[in-house]
Amino acid sequence: MQISAILSLLGIILCCSLAEPGNTTSVVAGTSTSLSENAHEKLRWLTLEEAAQQLQTEKKPVLIDLYTTWCGWCKVMDRNTYSNPMVIKYIEDNFYPVKLDAETRETLNWQGKQFNYSSTYRVNEYAVHLTGGQLSFPTTIILPADGSAPQAIPGYLKIPDMELVLKYFGEGHYGKTPFDQYHQSFRASWK
Repeated sequence: MQISAILSLLGIILCCSLAEPGNTTSVVAGTSTSLSENAHEKLRWLTLEEAAQQLQTEKKPVLIDLYTTWCGWCKVMDRNTYSNPMVIKYIEDNFYPVKLDAETRETLNWQGKQFNYSSTYRVNEYAVHLTGGQLSFPTTIILPADGSAPQAIPGYLKIPDMELVLKYFGEGHYGKTPFDQYHQSFRASWK
């Protein structure tokens, strides 16, 4: 299964990057000058319902930022990765972005199914479904446009790691090119 290769590789990247104290990526002033005029300062997150409605008009992958309010790395990812103008523009052009609190007690609806809060897991059942029960925060979930199974990438993603994941799914490589093969030829360009 391709996602196991993604998880293994990203796990190694994550472990190596977190081993260095203070190793975070920040947006440098002036970075947005090389972007097109359409770059946004803040990512416009959709609700799950809004993404479902937009999918009926145009098929694109859904990117779900699965977080919790107490998760420190979730906040770091918001501050460092999801605030980057290149990440924002790429996500808004190629995905339907959804920010989802895994611990929401609200009933969630997706593809005709209802998901409720689970007191056993202390999260919404949809979070359990998306992660295959492997709860970790933050987790970036990609729901491929072809309707195949959710692809969960756990952990904090720096900008180059996010670029790798976004372009793999956003440019249609998922399901056609094995992730490890794609990763070997990939050259990150975002900072």
